[in-house]
Amino acid sequence: MMEGNGSPGGTGLPASIEAAWGLRARPVKGPKPGLSLGRIVDAAVAVAAAEGLGGVSMGRVVKDLGASTMSLYRYVSAKGELYVLMQEAAMGPPPPLPALESGAGWREALGQWAWAQRRVFHRNLWMLRIPASGPPASPNSVAWWEQGLQALEGTGLDAREEVSVILLVNGFVRNEALLMGDLAAAVEARGIPAQEVAEGCTRTLNRLVDPVRHPSLTRLLDSGALGVPREPDDEFGFGLERVLDGIEVLVKARAGSRA
Repeated sequence: MMEGNGSPGGTGLPASIEAAWGLRARPVKGPKPGLSLGRIVDAAVAVAAAEGLGGVSMGRVVKDLGASTMSLYRYVSAKGELYVLMQEAAMGPPPPLPALESGAGWREALGQWAWAQRRVFHRNLWMLRIPASGPPASPNSVAWWEQGLQALEGTGLDAREEVSVILLVNGFVRNEALLMGDLAAAVEARGIPAQEVAEGCTRTLNRLVDPVRHPSLTRLLDSGALGVPREPDDEFGFGLERVLDGIEVLVKARAGSRA
C-alpha cells in the first residue's frame, strides 16, 4: 500500500510506511492518555480476526478503544494506512529457515519459506483481502523478501528472474490460503462434515454432467476422486512441489547455458 504523501517536512514516504518504520513523531497534543499506535493496530487486528477485514473501520476501532475520533486520526490518518500497519503486525518477521543455516540448497530453503508464509496466512486470512498496491516496503515485508532472495542465492538466476520466482511462489501461497480459507468457511457455514459436503457436490455434478459434452469430467466422476476430500496440507505440498519443479528446470537451464 502506497497511499499518502508522508508527513510535512518528513521523508517523503507514504504515511503508513513512515509509521511502520518508526519515522513519524508521536503526537504531543490531544490524544487520550495511554493511546498509542500499537494499541490502535492491536484493536484493529482483533476486529479483523473476529469479523474479517470488512469489520474494520476507523469508527469501530475508536469505539473499541474508548477514544475520540480526533485522537485516533492523530496516529493513523486513513484506513488504508491502518491496513498496512495491521498487515505488518500480523505478518511478523520471518522465522529462521533451517535449510539456509545448514546450506541444504535453494529448493529446500524456498520450500520452507513458502510453508512459513502459509502458516502466517492461515492464521490471518483477513490479510489476503487487503489489495496489493505496491512493492514490499514495511519492515517485516522487506524482511520476508530478503529471506526469499537469500534462498535463491547460488541458483545462477539473474535479478529479474529471482523477482519473478519470488512473485510466483508468493502468489501460489496466497492463492492456496485464500481458496482453502474460503472452502473451510463454506463448510463451517453449512454445519456438516467436509466429507458430506464433498459427497453432496459429487451427487450434484452427477446429475448435471453429460457424458457426451463432458467426457473428461465424466471420467473424473467415475473415478470417485471428487468424493474423497484431501487434506489441505497434502494439496499445498503437491502444488508447491510442482512449482519448485518448474523453477528447478529454469535453474538447470541457466546452469547449462553458463557451461
